[in-house]
Amino acid sequence: MIYKLKGKLIRCEENTVILEIGGIFYKINIPKTVYSFLNNKRSETIELIIYHYFNIDKNRGIPVLVGFLEELERDFFEKFISVSGIGPKAALRAFDKPVSHIAKAIEEGNMNFLVSLAGVGKQKAKQIIAHLQGKVGRFALIKDKEKEGKPKEPIKNLIIEESMKILKRLQYNTRESEDMIKKVLTSNLQINTVEDLLNEIYRQKN
Repeated sequence: MIYKLKGKLIRCEENTVILEIGGIFYKINIPKTVYSFLNNKRSETIELIIYHYFNIDKNRGIPVLVGFLEELERDFFEKFISVSGIGPKAALRAFDKPVSHIAKAIEEGNMNFLVSLAGVGKQKAKQIIAHLQGKVGRFALIKDKEKEGKPKEPIKNLIIEESMKILKRLQYNTRESEDMIKKVLTSNLQINTVEDLLNEIYRQKN
């Protein structure tokens, strides 16, 4: 059983990363919160705590790796999938907010927060609270890795720089690009990636 993988981050997408370890390339599923932290660490050496399972497809087991930043996050994931009807795929979708926030919502019985998680409806939120309330308080103490990573301003500068390059290729001049980017960033939206920024520019233009 794989506990931890340490290697060079080759590719980082919203749901998966590719890690190179000794010439072997591992595809690892990740939740959105892990992506937010790793997105600006391409080519760096990183460590991921691994949850490993087999996806049964047509009578064959396909090994699947899921990566987390901390052991406690992996442990909470295991708790979360112990709820009836929630498998690893559904849990990965739901982990679009920090583990500490999800754990706090469960302990406080915050239905509105849980329903805001991807793929979690009211009935499922009730099941999660009934099954886990009183058992996940320690996970609410996890510090948010997104906030402990590189300073936000340099990250935002990288996003702006890459977006400017893309807009230039799309035939927008520098002034137009700067104006569109400024409009989005002053609207106080949560922009974490180039994709987020360009999608919001499109929405505001239409």
